[in-house]
Amino acid sequence: MPPTPQLREAIKPGEPPFWLRVPTDQKVAFITIDDGGLARPEDVPAFIRSAGIPVTMFLNSPAATAHTDYFKEIEAAGGVVENHTISHRSLPGLSYSSQKHEICGSADKLEQLFGKRPTLFRPPFGDHNDTTMTVAHECGAKAVFYWSETVDKGIVRYQTPEKILHPGDVLLMHFRPALMDDLLAALKAIHKAGLTPALLEDYVG
Repeated sequence: MPPTPQLREAIKPGEPPFWLRVPTDQKVAFITIDDGGLARPEDVPAFIRSAGIPVTMFLNSPAATAHTDYFKEIEAAGGVVENHTISHRSLPGLSYSSQKHEICGSADKLEQLFGKRPTLFRPPFGDHNDTTMTVAHECGAKAVFYWSETVDKGIVRYQTPEKILHPGDVLLMHFRPALMDDLLAALKAIHKAGLTPALLEDYVG
């Protein structure tokens, strides 16, 4: 496994920070769901609505285009759509113009589909360089995100040895067949740590 990137604040005027966790002392954690093209379990929108779970969806724009109604269901239940590029390519090594196409092109399409321009960005695989950060700012991002924990097949995988969530942690999962199991595991871990799920956007800017 590659080393976890380090949290950094903006190093240039106007550049967004890159966060593994949100810098807050409030007892909250954040559920984020990526991609959107592989699977969209039918029971997820109703579960999110009934449980009142705030989620942030970092979507690839082709998946959002192909399955807009599904993601709008989650949006109506309290979810928010944010940017995860067009093609899910690793961005470092791409030219400025190619990164701008991936990031701004996706933001433009998501704004067209959902009526709100994304203000948060997660680069595919968390990979980024200085060009990524510059372009993310130019495309409207207020913050760029990695993650504190991952959740897959109902198992929370911690990045730290103590294996407990901390205030501000960001949990990453994906739109995969086992997403319901992942949501339940994330909620269990959040509550075990004495935290409450919160909406990422409410703690940025």
